[in-house]
Amino acid sequence: MWQIGVWERDEGLAERVSRLAEAAVQGALVRACRHPALLAGLNLDLLIVSPGATGWAGAGALNCRTALLPGGRSALTRALPAGTVLSYGASSRNTLTLSSLDEQRASVAVQREFISLDGRAVERQELILPCDGCSPDLLLAQAGAALLLGKLPEGA
Repeated sequence: MWQIGVWERDEGLAERVSRLAEAAVQGALVRACRHPALLAGLNLDLLIVSPGATGWAGAGALNCRTALLPGGRSALTRALPAGTVLSYGASSRNTLTLSSLDEQRASVAVQREFISLDGRAVERQELILPCDGCSPDLLLAQAGAALLLGKLPEGA
């Protein structure tokens, strides 16, 4: 069973990840927190950091195999002990970014190949997803979580 930590500020990401994890072949336990200290001491398979997460000082106490975090947070990237770090955001340097967005759908671009939790390669691609009114970065975090869990996001 996979252990997944969601570090957020009540954005609803943990709920969305829990729904995705229910369908995961391996099964998963999703733990949500507002501060990383609450996840310290756990061996996480996946840590997902929401766009609104705060409290970076505790990041060094975490232990995770794979981390998905907002781009442009170089201090967090350096402090976080993770085997693989994937980023999402507007910059082309991020692993996941948006190539287009309108009121009804978004094009999520996977900029670089990565390995999902179940060991399968996620290749460079573009996914068309419906927009449900959440922020673009929250949409990217959810899409990244789905791909890491070996699921295509709903609507893709």
